Amino acid sequence: MPAEVGSTAPPFSLKDQDGNDVALAGLPERNTLLVFIPFPFTGICEGELCEIRDHLGEFSKSGVQVVVITCDTRYSNKKWAEEQGFDFPILSDFWPHGQVAQSYGCFNDTLGVAQRATYVIDADRVVRRVITTDSITTPRDFDSYEGALQHI
Repeated sequence: MPAEVGSTAPPFSLKDQDGNDVALAGLPERNTLLVFIPFPFTGICEGELCEIRDHLGEFSKSGVQVVVITCDTRYSNKKWAEEQGFDFPILSDFWPHGQVAQSYGCFNDTLGVAQRATYVIDADRVVRRVITTDSITTPRDFDSYEGALQHI
């Protein structure tokens, strides 16, 4: 059953770019932006995450943590994080391929990648907002994050 507004966020445990296990249950109990991206090292995904990186201090002050998930390998995610200065966890949903994206209902079977989707999850692990675009070639509007977080 996909993650929908009002439902409990599906549990997961994945490796971050440094090989650490990161589980939803193990994250601090605070508001979370769970950001799924299709491809590291691409203009749209990089642009979106650079904007998040550049506003990370504001998110932190508001008690919001950012966690990114991609279906790429953790090794690729590590290289990308180092090159771009991403200090938030980038989790690898590589194997079993896309299993977490599937559980959230944002896996693109045709391309084998996560759709461009963000789940705003509150401290009780309830999905409060889902931010998506009509196409993986269309970036999410950054202002939609601020709007969604105001309603938690």
